[in-house]
Amino acid sequence: MEELKFPTEMVDLPSNGLVYPTTNPLSSGKVEMKYMTAKEEDILTNQNYIKDGTVIDRLLKSLIVDKKVNYDDLVVGDKNAIMLAARVLGYGAEYTFKYNNEEHTVDLSTIEARPMDEKQLLKKGENRFEFKLPSSGITIQFKLLQGRDDRKIQAEIKGLQKLNKKANPELSTRLKHIILSVNGDETPSVIREFVDNHFLARDSRAFRSHIKSFQPDIDMKFDLESNDGIVEEVNLPMTVSFFWPDSNL
Repeated sequence: MEELKFPTEMVDLPSNGLVYPTTNPLSSGKVEMKYMTAKEEDILTNQNYIKDGTVIDRLLKSLIVDKKVNYDDLVVGDKNAIMLAARVLGYGAEYTFKYNNEEHTVDLSTIEARPMDEKQLLKKGENRFEFKLPSSGITIQFKLLQGRDDRKIQAEIKGLQKLNKKANPELSTRLKHIILSVNGDETPSVIREFVDNHFLARDSRAFRSHIKSFQPDIDMKFDLESNDGIVEEVNLPMTVSFFWPDSNL
């Protein structure tokens, strides 16, 4: 029997592959993805995957053609681009959702990438950046979060919340995983001590704003017009119908 060839598409990564070593296939700045099949729909309807929160990651891994690509290497913005492509390849570009109790439909194919500013890189092929905090004058080096980092962060947050159910340590935990060095010191305990006791709120805000200004991603902002004719710019809501379009919103 002749082997069937599934149609594929090349997806451009917002990072252009600049944050990955040249030995990593992601350094090409593109990922080949196949169209969704019944196999992937089985993944989307697997209640165990939905319950443990792994369903989207499992879906995207299944759709990436080149198995040399390590899914955990993807920085968050590139992962978002792949997720968007998976939705379009699986169910088309038309996305219907409810916002403020009104139904809207948008064309996902019009979403554009926000490419990274290459000048921010300390070295091409290395996920490392530098920022001098405006108030304290401290210089920190940091990275863009990758898939493996997100899992570690979520596990750490769950552990902390078991010790204190009222705790909300998400921001500080993320900062501890993003920062690579403080004034040249890469010791993990030094970084954690800095975040917990010396990272001024105004510096933290400036730092997060700086990352947002250049990190690669896709632009999910849309102008939505209400039934009253009021136009509002909103971040595209990721409702259950994004990957489960038959869920009736």
